[in-house]
Amino acid sequence: MTSGEPPPKGVVLVAHGGQASSTEPTFALQPAVLRMIPVAAAIRQAVRGSGALVRRPRFRVRGWNGAQASPVGDLNDVLDALATEFGAVPVVLVGHSMGARAAVRAAGHPAVSAVAGLAPWLPPGEPAAQLAGRRLLLAHSTADSITSPAETWAFVEHARAVTEVTAVEVRDGDHPMLRRARLWHAIAAEFARAALALPPGDAALAAAVTAADGSRVVL
Repeated sequence: MTSGEPPPKGVVLVAHGGQASSTEPTFALQPAVLRMIPVAAAIRQAVRGSGALVRRPRFRVRGWNGAQASPVGDLNDVLDALATEFGAVPVVLVGHSMGARAAVRAAGHPAVSAVAGLAPWLPPGEPAAQLAGRRLLLAHSTADSITSPAETWAFVEHARAVTEVTAVEVRDGDHPMLRRARLWHAIAAEFARAALALPPGDAALAAAVTAADGSRVVL
């Protein structure tokens, strides 16, 4: 931001997936990184003209790496840099798979106002207290054979003790979000709009991705 420019109305960070263990560096052409390009593009189109920014950071290494939780530190560094650059602007985290787990963990950063996890990796024991006061969406397909939808639904109930949660089941989806890709992209885009208090693009979908009555929305 140059001197005299107003800060953005908000920032959406789109976080890519990875794997359980790897200290190999990420690179731009990895499938997990490439997969988030159209997700970010859909969000960027959704918030166009609002003054919000969309950024797609890349984790330093490919793996979660146990207690190191490598991508969480990376996200926190990005969030700290945004706070330094822009001051107190709301940040929405949208993550896929390992990136969703990292987003959920990083939700306690004071800049974060909302988190969306797409086909998330949320194993038993994942903490939820850091989500207090943050809007949360978790979307998963019961056909996912890479990360567990049952573990996601269990985490939903855990997180509801501290915040409002929207749970969305994507019928006939898959882990890479290639089947029904347009729906996955639209879910992310409408959630970002809602989290930044922007008018919906699709009123019915907006209602679905913000429902917090305890039921699971099926799309």
